[in-house]
Amino acid sequence: MPELPEVEALARFLDERTSGTRVASLTLASLSALKTVQPALTDLVGQQVAHVGRRGKFLDLRTEDGLHLVWHLSRAGWVQWRDEVPDGPVRPGKGPLALRLAFVNEDGELVGGFDVTEAGTQKRLAIYAVKDPDEVPGVARLGPDALGDALTLEAFSAILHGAGRAQVKGVLRDQSVIAGIGNAYSDEILHAARVSPFHPCSSLSAEQVEAIYTCMRRELADAIDRSVGHGTGTLKSEKKANLAVHGRAGEPCPVCGDTVREVSYATSSLQYCPTCQTGGKPLADRRMSRLLK
Repeated sequence: MPELPEVEALARFLDERTSGTRVASLTLASLSALKTVQPALTDLVGQQVAHVGRRGKFLDLRTEDGLHLVWHLSRAGWVQWRDEVPDGPVRPGKGPLALRLAFVNEDGELVGGFDVTEAGTQKRLAIYAVKDPDEVPGVARLGPDALGDALTLEAFSAILHGAGRAQVKGVLRDQSVIAGIGNAYSDEILHAARVSPFHPCSSLSAEQVEAIYTCMRRELADAIDRSVGHGTGTLKSEKKANLAVHGRAGEPCPVCGDTVREVSYATSSLQYCPTCQTGGKPLADRRMSRLLK
């Protein structure tokens, strides 16, 4: 799933290529992905692009007339830029394509476009055409951005201690609490901070809270720095290549050499290093625990 660094890189990539252009055409290929009725999605056609930005893990294309195309890539969505936009017909419901846009410059010359796609059978991609991004329920619920100025160390500490006995990994992933962090970067942040993903928030020491905050800002900022400049075709592989523990169960920890372990759930999993994060003790695999009952 794309998280804050990848979505930020995508936003900057699309902004660089589309700002000042006009939407030449827009084709919806997945009717189920569109979550709004008014304004009509086709109202974007002919409008000049003002900016492409990020709201948490949402992408937001804003036109000069004040319309917003907002979309969330969910688990299997992606954006693919095309210098040459296919001009053939799009068959709704066929293949991974959900939305296709093409752009022209002030002289009417095609400058390229992008496809919003979603792989797999679980269709969770969401597309909205709105006048205000806060009309999108997921945007309206967002907590402070993980890299925003409003999320100071003091505010972060208050959030964690206010979460009570909730596990710290779950709190970091809750978009209504802190916006932008998902499964992968919560693993990376907690590994860098040397904190167990199961640690209750209310019993974190001041030193642990500061370590998590510092690592959160550093890990996300570094990931953005690595991601910006990559095209949409190489961004995924860049992310995967630089993860220390997430997705690396069974491999040696790059810090201490211990074997990276995994805890599996019904639809996801987390990875951690026992030596770095849990005092050498493996965490119980919740999936196996249920099977043994």
